[in-house]
Amino acid sequence: MTPYRIFIDPKRWTRVFYDFEKTAKLRKALGFLSQRFKIEAPPCTPSYFYAFFFRKMASLKSLASQTVWYGMSNIASRFLNYLLTPLLTYLLADAAGMQHYGELTLLYAAIAFANVIFTYGMETAYFRFSHQKDVNRETLYQTSLSSLVFSTFGLCLLLWLFRRPIAGFFELAAFPYYITWCLWIIAFDTLAALPFARLRQEGRPRRYALVKVSGIVVNIACTVWVIGYGPGYIAAHPESLYARWAAPYTATGLLLLCNLAASAFTFLMLFPEWKSLRFRVDKALWGKVLAYALPFVIIGLGGMVNETMDRILLQKLLPGTEEAAKQTVAIYSANYKLAIFITLFIQAFRMAAEPFFFREAGNENAHKTYARVMNWFVITLCLALLTTVLFLDVWKYMVGAPYRSVLGIVPILLWANVCLGIYYNLSVWYKNTGKLQYGTAITLIGAAVTLVLNALLIPRFGMWAAAWATFAAYFVMVLLSLMWGQKFYPVPYDLRRIGGYLGAALALQFLHLFLRLHLSGIWLLLEGAVLFGAFLLFVFWKEKEGLGRMPVVGKLVRK
Repeated sequence: MTPYRIFIDPKRWTRVFYDFEKTAKLRKALGFLSQRFKIEAPPCTPSYFYAFFFRKMASLKSLASQTVWYGMSNIASRFLNYLLTPLLTYLLADAAGMQHYGELTLLYAAIAFANVIFTYGMETAYFRFSHQKDVNRETLYQTSLSSLVFSTFGLCLLLWLFRRPIAGFFELAAFPYYITWCLWIIAFDTLAALPFARLRQEGRPRRYALVKVSGIVVNIACTVWVIGYGPGYIAAHPESLYARWAAPYTATGLLLLCNLAASAFTFLMLFPEWKSLRFRVDKALWGKVLAYALPFVIIGLGGMVNETMDRILLQKLLPGTEEAAKQTVAIYSANYKLAIFITLFIQAFRMAAEPFFFREAGNENAHKTYARVMNWFVITLCLALLTTVLFLDVWKYMVGAPYRSVLGIVPILLWANVCLGIYYNLSVWYKNTGKLQYGTAITLIGAAVTLVLNALLIPRFGMWAAAWATFAAYFVMVLLSLMWGQKFYPVPYDLRRIGGYLGAALALQFLHLFLRLHLSGIWLLLEGAVLFGAFLLFVFWKEKEGLGRMPVVGKLVRK
């Protein structure tokens, strides 16, 4: 009997060829594999089985690979950027320094709002239309980037005319040129958005990582100089050119210039991606893209209300002096940075998942893939949360001592970010179905919760109100997205399993809070390690069957 042979192209796992299919041994093997992997395959069709299996595994492998690469770039860039937090909070530890840190936080919150308006959903629209067969990708890129260039110029000019009133709103009336610098930062970031999107769409995460990390390194180098070494150099050389140049600026202005240098450098690094721009606009395509993209402005603005409006409302609603309010904003922002692990993973997942979800939308098994992704996504979120909560007595040293007065808000903000991550994962339904009106409604409802709770509670409870309002807004958004998503785009999420992971993480958190009342020092760290290990064992017990099917981990599990 001629033995069958399987040849698999390493680049395309679905191209499977057989010399011989109908043997009893092969039928038996296929029956075993179909049962073990829970894949329904027609009898006596090994080519179908392997094509289905490898396609399914390849799609998840693609998402995992890109998440790792985008994660590496975002983890590297954000972690490097995060190193600025201890630098700034330790060096800007007096009252004036905390005020400058608060001012910088408020300006960055405004930049985040402006970025949503300036990009007006073009990134997501680019991903959506780039996967349509009747759309030429080069024409799409030229049209979208040209649109962003023209709109960026117009919006920057308009806001520059109102730079003095805007500076007054942020209590920076003496420094209207700070607003001008912010506009330059926004412009460079906007014009870099679509080239970055093109790198993601083309599956070039290494180039993406190089540019991202390089820009952050420039920002860090400049910041270390102006905050770490600059003051000493000025004191030693008061008549130097640098001393005379830096004299008119506060720490806030110098840090803005560091960010501006990084944004400009990043834009220049993307020269190969935008040098082909010829300002060619396909009006018909532009109209379709704009019609799809504009609702994302409302969604994005609502999202920014939930993510950053609490800082602005703290400044405006807290009783007391202007200086005290800015110091409170600084403390709140520094503690928010302690949610770094969850923030990093969510950002990495978003970078990889958005193009992945659009690519998978046409596959017959997309719904099952989305469900599996959600399951492992929640597990990772819980691990990131416990890494922070159980070892918060270590992570607190990442911020200066004056900024540690309200560490209790960190677990609340961590759970808020868990809800945010789940919401991003759930949002696939309205993006794939084109029902953006529901995504808009969900975001606006979340923004309303944020605004109402902050307005009512900040004057009395301060930072605690801002933290709980953030959690409440994201929790409501998760419930609404799940409810409407299952109605219009049913995905078989294992809610009982997901709820078990979230409940276990919450129970371990409360147990840790109780035990830390009786433990300290090394015993507290050991207790955290034991609880973290307990969660890993729980995951292993729940996912033993799935882990057993993995190529490398499976061998260890089966042992």
